[in-house]
Amino acid sequence: MATMHNPAHPGDIIRELCLAPKDISVADAAKQLGVSRKTLYKIINGKGAVTPEMALRLELVFGSTAQTWLNIQTTYDLWLLKDKRKALKAALRKAA
Repeated sequence: MATMHNPAHPGDIIRELCLAPKDISVADAAKQLGVSRKTLYKIINGKGAVTPEMALRLELVFGSTAQTWLNIQTTYDLWLLKDKRKALKAALRKAA
């Protein structure tokens, strides 16, 4: 199975593909999305995650499907856990 190396956090994609090309500020984007600037800043800075509700908001404002936004988040989250795979596999074997 091929693994992705260092996948982008959804916040990177929001910043680079949704905000920057259209010269939209975080404050304006947050207003369009109906969320606080703090919430959007957290996501853009990789400190927050795209939830199902945020994914739907992103779909409605910027396009791509909510499922695509959630897939990006899940891919990133699983990549972060890559180093825990061996330890978890060993722990599960001991428990059995």
